[in-house]
Amino acid sequence: MGEARSYSIGRCYDFLMDVYELYPSDPGSPNYAQHWTQEQVIEAFAPTDAAVTAVRDWLIESGISAKRLTHSDNKGWLAFDATAQEIESLLKTEYHAYEHTTQGKTVPACEQYHVPHKIQEHVDYITPGIRLLAAEKVSKRGFGMTSGATGGVPQPPLKRKMNGLQTILNQLETCDVAITPVCIKALYEVPPSILAHPGNELGIFEEGDFYSQEDLNLFFANFTPYIPQGTHPIAQFIDGAEAPVPVADAGGESDLDFELAYPLIYPQKTKLYQTDDLFYATNPNSTSLGGFNTFLDALDGSYCTYSAFGETGDDPVLDPVYPDPNPGGYKGPLQCGVYKPTNVISVSYGGQEYDLPASYQERQCNEFLKLGLQGHTILFASGDAGVAGPPGDDSANGCLGPESTIFSPTWPNSCPFILNIGATKIIPGGSVFEPESAVVDPAGMPYRSAFSSGGGFSNIYPIPAYQASAVASYFATSNPPYPYYEGNASFGKNGGLYNRAGRGYPDVAANGDNIAVYNEGEFTLEGGTSASTPIFASIINLINEERLAIGKSPVGFVNPTLYAHPEVLNDITNGTNPGCGTAGFSTAKGWDPVTGLGTPNFPKMSALWLTLP
Repeated sequence: MGEARSYSIGRCYDFLMDVYELYPSDPGSPNYAQHWTQEQVIEAFAPTDAAVTAVRDWLIESGISAKRLTHSDNKGWLAFDATAQEIESLLKTEYHAYEHTTQGKTVPACEQYHVPHKIQEHVDYITPGIRLLAAEKVSKRGFGMTSGATGGVPQPPLKRKMNGLQTILNQLETCDVAITPVCIKALYEVPPSILAHPGNELGIFEEGDFYSQEDLNLFFANFTPYIPQGTHPIAQFIDGAEAPVPVADAGGESDLDFELAYPLIYPQKTKLYQTDDLFYATNPNSTSLGGFNTFLDALDGSYCTYSAFGETGDDPVLDPVYPDPNPGGYKGPLQCGVYKPTNVISVSYGGQEYDLPASYQERQCNEFLKLGLQGHTILFASGDAGVAGPPGDDSANGCLGPESTIFSPTWPNSCPFILNIGATKIIPGGSVFEPESAVVDPAGMPYRSAFSSGGGFSNIYPIPAYQASAVASYFATSNPPYPYYEGNASFGKNGGLYNRAGRGYPDVAANGDNIAVYNEGEFTLEGGTSASTPIFASIINLINEERLAIGKSPVGFVNPTLYAHPEVLNDITNGTNPGCGTAGFSTAKGWDPVTGLGTPNFPKMSALWLTLP
């Protein structure tokens, strides 16, 4: 029984802004960078003592003894075991077992339940309750989420074999052909890293894709000989996950992430958050359609029982269930709060908003808010299909609506409490000393499928305050030539193709095309916003190194600072992100829904954050 919180989500957003809000010519909040502890976060989201007492008293008066009641660690939940007869009498209802006809899963539920008027204001949700198996249309794409470099897990990322390795080794002159570590450092003026503050390891999330040590060693030997052979991430295995794998089974995503991050942050280490056992992570017969909840459970034990938006804990259908009875499945209990989140976490996976219930996404988004309050920076890749979803997701062209013309926003990119990363490229014949362009690679040129930077506007979340001025400026100066609707309630109204009132994404961008990688023992070039994300994450991690060295805290939730100071980024003004039979949105001066505010300029970003509290 989930109890009403003492503060609304809007109020907690105010708390987040109190910690991070800045203004271009003003120091902003006096509490800037005063990060909360986990205990403070739990307290802010907890119900009042009066609410707990009212619900507890009602249960005891109804025959549920106090000894049977458990108050959850996150303080938001009263739990007890009861017979069907007891709970039906308590809630004046009847329970039945509901079976999903295609997935085969069964859950107990009722059509309605009743609680006394005097405690209704104190109760958010009761489970098992009215929730059924699928509140909205859910489409399985790999495992509900895909790598930002893929058209569906476990397909390989956007990649092609490359010959002539010796001609591009550490050559700035060929960065338009292949992006190597020296190209990235030159593009964003990243100096050699010499710092490795204990506890500032870079976190990298993986699911259903696994790195090979042989690939990492080949990459280090050829491109970064200053990184010792055998260098590997610190394992943070979640719910039976495993890694590494033999080189023949290496995943393009995992190899890519570590081969991009290490050259930028070494001698700092990385931590690998490999998530879920092999059945849920790789088995095409798995019925798990969601993502990230078991990962968040492992970082925050209170999330395992957190109740919000009619969702409590992991979804019994959309998420893995542990212990896993399937052959080879993880037989232990769901891991809750077993790992401390790193200061920066890079995630190159995601899906489409349309594929999951809004309540599922909003509850998850609240957890990203909590992590931001505690000083963590969470970065997600914006996707590789422009304004659409991957082909075959929801429609043949990945678009929405009866005519498959409405743009398809991505999940969880649209959550306003994460930093979303789009992709850029060096124009053919160009150099690292010239402005980049948004990625626009038609199918077959050079990858198997088209690739353009994911971007657009959410159908779930409104425009956050920190972004409002930038989005308004974009509409005022570069008004897209498409009809629009305002709010998800008017989805597609008047032929609208996008939600004019939605949170815009991406926030920023980094190079994501023609990335030099060793995968499956071969030298290849890969592309995707999944490359852009660990690059930007590494740069944030380097800034944290500098702040920690002078006794300051990690930068945490960076969005308000970046929107207040766009001058620390390289504005991208060339390119579009086509999809849904359109050219998509266009880049523009300032923020745009293709490359956000632009790519990193390390010296400027570093100088800014070193002057902040």
